[in-house]
Amino acid sequence: MTVKIRLRRMGAKKQPYYRVVVADSRAPRDGAFVETIGHYHPLAEPAKVSINEDRVRYWLEHGAQPTETVVKLLRRSGATERIPQLKRYIPAEEARG
Repeated sequence: MTVKIRLRRMGAKKQPYYRVVVADSRAPRDGAFVETIGHYHPLAEPAKVSINEDRVRYWLEHGAQPTETVVKLLRRSGATERIPQLKRYIPAEEARG
């Protein structure tokens, strides 16, 4: 079983917001999940991102793999400096610039 840290879509039609969840990689996007570790509101101005970094660190230490989108959200929130395990998911050319 592979565990992923990914987004789960919530909200009404054309009013999306997302929960950052830990889920089995085989589960559907909005299906079963293990734990909710954050929220992302893209329509807010500016977009709001709130993620429990302690839980992200815990799940990364236990083998969870973040999706590209979640890595981008974590970079935007500044978590890449505080969570060293995330550095392996950032491409080398982006890490330099």
